Amino acid sequence: MKIVIADHHQIIRRGLQLILARRSDWSIVAEAEDAPQLLAALQRDACDVLVTDLSLRGQCMLEMLAEIHRVRPALPVLFLTSYPEEQYAVPALRAGARGYIQKDASADEILDAIARVAAGRTRVSEQVAELLAQSVASPSGPLHARLSARELDVFLRLARGETVSDIAAALGVSIKTISTYRTRIMEKTGFRSNADIVAYAVRTNLIA
Repeated sequence: MKIVIADHHQIIRRGLQLILARRSDWSIVAEAEDAPQLLAALQRDACDVLVTDLSLRGQCMLEMLAEIHRVRPALPVLFLTSYPEEQYAVPALRAGARGYIQKDASADEILDAIARVAAGRTRVSEQVAELLAQSVASPSGPLHARLSARELDVFLRLARGETVSDIAAALGVSIKTISTYRTRIMEKTGFRSNADIVAYAVRTNLIA
């Protein structure tokens, strides 16, 4: 099996190399530390699975899934990330990812997750499976389910207390762009202030 790995931390990529080396029939055909490198690798190298973090140097990979699947339509994508499941797993799966696993998982769990998504199956934890079941039972879903991938990212950053300028710097976009996202968030949720966002995020366990 041919695998592409993407993470902006070199130490994570080295750790994945060691884990994947346990399988003699698997090989890493390309590595990427940012979105342009990843797209170039996918255009250049044939592969069976993409294992990627949820964020590559400010680029939210949820937004990139459509572009990834334009380049490789049937490519299974497994998110290996430190971002909390309750915040991002369901949006990731809805956006087209095949699996979601935390970076503190064991080597065996990571190998199993890769094998599952490569076989066309979905890999999620019991907690995420429950969240998915709840979203099916209630199609309208919670307020934050109305947000796009980038809007959700901005929403969670605001909930954690980041300012508009902080978010703009982290994502590499203008303050005006983030202000526009904030306006859309307010329109879609009906919130009137950042305090409303924080209160909602705490109430729904999106943040501690």
